[in-house]
Amino acid sequence: MNSDFDKQTTLAEDKILILYILKKVGKPLSHKELLELILMVADINYFYFQQFLSDLTEDNYIIKHEGEIELYELTQEGTDALNLTIDLIPGIAKLKIDSQLKQSLDTIENKFSISAEYNPISEKDFIVTCKIIENHTVVFRLETQVGSKKQASLLVNNWNKKASCIYPEILNLLNTTEK
Repeated sequence: MNSDFDKQTTLAEDKILILYILKKVGKPLSHKELLELILMVADINYFYFQQFLSDLTEDNYIIKHEGEIELYELTQEGTDALNLTIDLIPGIAKLKIDSQLKQSLDTIENKFSISAEYNPISEKDFIVTCKIIENHTVVFRLETQVGSKKQASLLVNNWNKKASCIYPEILNLLNTTEK
């Protein structure tokens, strides 16, 4: 019986940690950013994390902004709930969040400012999407269709490694006028 209580307490702590991180950051976070920050301080299963986001959104503690990138933001109800339950977060977790948050958020924002992925459209054909994101806004997006998973993977890897060189070159080519 006691282990069920401990499990429920841990689940509540993890939900409160999500609210705490959103409050500390003070701005909307993408799913990837929020996940990375929460994993930095808690050992949360991905599926529990997804369920927590769903529960917190359903309870109106956080709001999910739909768009090119899903963003999560703390609501006033979420702030009120956090203020009532903040003592459930272990002090060591709060200290860890407070001390690592700024550095980790900068790293996460830089890490996710360039992204690429591929998705199958048939057994042999894939769509590759390459993006540059600044302040949660897609400033550049390129999609192309390729004929193999190997080629799709190569394009994704090259974009992730060389986007800072490729992007200016594309802009330069597009800005060139014919003589």
